[in-house]
Amino acid sequence: MLKVLVTEANIGDRDGATWLLSSLGERFPRLALVWVDGGFSGEAFAAHIANTCQLKIEVVKRSDDLKGFVLLPRRWVVERTFAWLGNYRRLSKDYEYSVYSSEAMIYAAMTHLMVRRLARNRAA
Repeated sequence: MLKVLVTEANIGDRDGATWLLSSLGERFPRLALVWVDGGFSGEAFAAHIANTCQLKIEVVKRSDDLKGFVLLPRRWVVERTFAWLGNYRRLSKDYEYSVYSSEAMIYAAMTHLMVRRLARNRAA
């Protein structure tokens, strides 16, 4: 996980994505492609991100003619990560008063996951 941005509920997804992606470009200059879901489709959004952040947006859409569960490319990575984070009690529901403490809890959980994974690989 490169960056976390928790916002109030009245902030739209596209506005939040614009804030998040604009801060990523400075810290991760090699980042060139961002996969997003269908909620971020549209030429205006992609053009805005390309102009302001120098990032290419690729929309991973589900086909309308498919029924039931379908594994979408790269989308499963996000869903898997949400599932991992949901295993942490402080992240299972919104207990935090501040968005900053919510972000801190997400960073702490991801740090714990990555340290466990590194320790497991080192022991092998």
